[in-house]
Parts: sequence; C-alpha cells; structure tokens
Amino acid sequence: AGKNYLSIKNQNPVIKTITILLSAFVLLPVASHAQQNKKPGSDHPPALSAISEAELKKDLYAMSADHFKGRSAGTIDEMNASVWCADQMRAIGLKPGGDNGTYFQFFSLWRNRVANTSSVRIGERSYVLWEDVLIAQTAPAIVSAPLIFLNNPAKADIEKAELKGKAVAVQVSKEGFNQDISIPEWRYGAFLMRRYGNDLLAKGVAAIVFIADDFGEQSWVQAAENYKRGLYDIEGGPNAIVTSKPPVLWLHSDALALVKQSSTFNATISVDQFLYPSVNIIGKIEGTDPLLKKEYVLFSGHQDAHGIRNPYGTDTIYNGADDNASVNVAMLAVARAFKKNPAKRSALFIFHGAEERGLHGSRWYSSHPIVDKSSIVAVLNGDMIGRNNPDSAAILGAQPPHRSSSELVKMAMDANNEGPKFKLDTLWDKTDHVEGWFFRSDHLPYVRVGIPALMYTTLLHPDYHTPMDDAEHIDYKKLKKMTDWIYRTGWKVANTAKRPALEPGFKLER
Repeated sequence: AGKNYLSIKNQNPVIKTITILLSAFVLLPVASHAQQNKKPGSDHPPALSAISEAELKKDLYAMSADHFKGRSAGTIDEMNASVWCADQMRAIGLKPGGDNGTYFQFFSLWRNRVANTSSVRIGERSYVLWEDVLIAQTAPAIVSAPLIFLNNPAKADIEKAELKGKAVAVQVSKEGFNQDISIPEWRYGAFLMRRYGNDLLAKGVAAIVFIADDFGEQSWVQAAENYKRGLYDIEGGPNAIVTSKPPVLWLHSDALALVKQSSTFNATISVDQFLYPSVNIIGKIEGTDPLLKKEYVLFSGHQDAHGIRNPYGTDTIYNGADDNASVNVAMLAVARAFKKNPAKRSALFIFHGAEERGLHGSRWYSSHPIVDKSSIVAVLNGDMIGRNNPDSAAILGAQPPHRSSSELVKMAMDANNEGPKFKLDTLWDKTDHVEGWFFRSDHLPYVRVGIPALMYTTLLHPDYHTPMDDAEHIDYKKLKKMTDWIYRTGWKVANTAKRPALEPGFKLER
C-alpha cells in the first residue's frame, strides 16, 4: 500500500498527473439522450422499464471485478473505479456535478499510522511490532514506567488501585463480549477498552498492555491488519492530527509469565503521517419545473471497498460486490430512469469516496456542497441491497429518534407498498440494536446538517467485509426490486409540491 500514498512534503507527481487526466477525461461532451413523450410528474414512475436486471448484473460484475483490486480509499484502485463510475454517468447523459465542470470533487485524506521504527520493551525483552505486539492506539508516545499486573480486574479493583504513572498489564476475559456482531475480531479491542481501558486511562496510567485470551489470539491477524492501517480523516476532523496519548498494546498469551516477572515497561511510539487523494463522483439530471428544478433529490452510495488485505479463506481481494457495488449499479439504473423521464425536481447522484475509512466522502460533501445545501430536499442512501431473503429488506431512518422526516418515510413506505412489497425488518433501526448501523453509512452526515435522509439495505450477511463478497453471490432479482423501490421513492420526492419537512425537534441519540 505504501507505494500508493502521497507524502505531505513530497507530493507524488504521478498522482498529480492522474488528477489532471481524470479532470480532462470528464470534460468530454455529455451524450444526448432522447426523452420519451410521456409527461413526467405523475404519481406513477414512468420509466421503470429503464431498470433492467441484466444491466444491473452487467454493471455489477464490471465494478466488482478483480482488476479494481477492491477499490481501497486513497489508492489508485479507488481512482480507477471512480473513472469507471464517471464514464457510466457520461454514457447515460448525466451532467457533470463536480468541481470545475467535471464529475469529480477531490478531497484529501489524512492518514496517521504507527511507524515501523516504534519499539516496545518489557523487562529485558524487545517485542517485534505486529508479530509479538500490536499497538492498538495510533498516537505518539515515549514511556518509561514501572509495570504492574492485574488479572481480569473489576471496575472496583481499578478504582482502588494506585495506578497513576504506571504501565498496567491486564489479563483480559471475553466475558460479556457479543460474538454475534459483524466481524467480532475487529471489535474485540474496542470492547476491551470499554471494559478495562477507559477506567485505567481515567486513573492516569502511563500505558495499557492487554494479554490476549483465546479470543484475542483468534482475533490477532484481523486486528493487526486494522491497527496497521491507522486512522484516516478529512481536514478538520478529530483524527487528522494525532497528539500524544498513553499507548495501548496487545501481547500474545504466552507473554503472561514474563510480564508477571518484569518490573519495567519502555516504549517509543512514532507516527507517520500521509496525505492521500480521494474523490466523490457527482452527476445530475435537471428537473423540468422552472422553480422546483432548483431543488435536488440526492441519491447516495459509496464506491470504495476494503482493497487487498490479509488472506481470508482463499482470497485477498475484498471486491465489495454487495458492499457497495450493488448500490452503485442501482444508482446508475435510477439515473437511466430519470434521464428517460426527468422529474420536476433535479436529481443528484453522488458516489461517495472513502466511506469505509469513516464516511469521509459524505462528510466532505455535506460540509462542502457544490449545490446550495438548502436546495437538497432529501437524501436516499443505500448500503448493501443485494443479499439475504428475497422478500425482506430494511430501511433505516424510519423510527424515532432516527426518523428525520415523517413525510419522507411515508413516501418510502408508499413506494414499497406500490412496488416490491418487501417485508420490512424494523429491528436494525432501533437505538439498542447491537450493530448501531444507522451511524455507519453515508446518510448520517446529511442528517446531522438537517437534511432528511433514509438508508435502504438488505442487511449484513456472512460474506460482509470478506473476499467472498463477490458478484456471483448477488440475488439480481432482489437487487432489481430494491432499485425499483429507491426509484419509486425518489420519483415521489422529486415531484411532490412540498418538499419533505424535517421532523420537529429532530435530534439523534448520539
């Protein structure tokens, strides 16, 4: 991955050249598209025939193919996939909606990662980074402190212990950890921080050393892959610039005996910082009403996936067919329908970059919109719409406190009843759902700035965030039904006389 990123001090001229070429590419003339004679604006969406199962399948196989190498954000692979998306927009006839007359809105990703020069020593033994020791917190630190050991301490044990200024080694336990959540190996470290780490930090410890239990050992390889990647953020974000913090480490279970015998802890943690390019791909279709065409229905999805990672099963390329190429190709199909029969309001289509790094593309556009932010009447976002039971789906943002607009929710429900008639799962939209998925997709930044939004999904599955998320596993009949539902909802929003109102007193729980 190192060859793909840009040093802040020495920006790679190859990437500059790519940026210029991409911008030039999208300035090609927009192809004209014959419009149908059918009058737009009726309650019934007139261009359902433009949504084709065969075209969805063709596009999805193309976008999730190995040659895009998993479309990892901040790499040339994401850029190549972005060119493909822009090419499809141009072929359909969408007008460029990005910067300077292009389909692209570029933004920078700050990446902070633990440097390979970092060192950890307990007693007289030095530990090999990522093999013997994992550094779970990306922050610089220089620590030399006495080491003490705690065996699965309760909160009360931590509160009464004299820990300030000391490095604390903890033999952990997975008791209370929910292994039924998606990718539990990625989340075990966060669970340990909630169970032990936050209380230890509140006591002023100099460092935390978790001794892996059996599930920690099982999680080691996946956790190491994530910790190595570090933190990403956009300019002004909380992880753009990291400051010194007490290090949080993992050691293998066989280090327990040595840790108990040792009395000193020493660590020097350095952080490398890089600047990467990422991009939103934006196209638009102008509405037909002289006044309402100044307003937009925004169709949203993310084009990035997880790239090439450590082997999982027999593969290393995380192609992201369901997550989120399924939504990307649905957006293209909806765009064909709106191009065939434009609505009264304009339609805005945004493939957001760097969602998997932390919703960065949608965070960037919602704070740097190219159209007037007040002109965006609603956001219809999708995340994974091609798997699981053929007759079921979910929509997030339909229940309080996630419901940002009752009027928008009604349009979506009416669209479902008129079209696909999915049985809707309501559990995933509840505040106590273990996944908390409402807060993990690209509708969220728009909701936070007061724009009504919904998220369409067919929910998680065992291939989520693995190399097995391939085009061959998609249910294309279901994908078409989901695409129809999104189009039907968008058509209603784009033609209603009054824009969907934000819910009075709307406030998320976090």
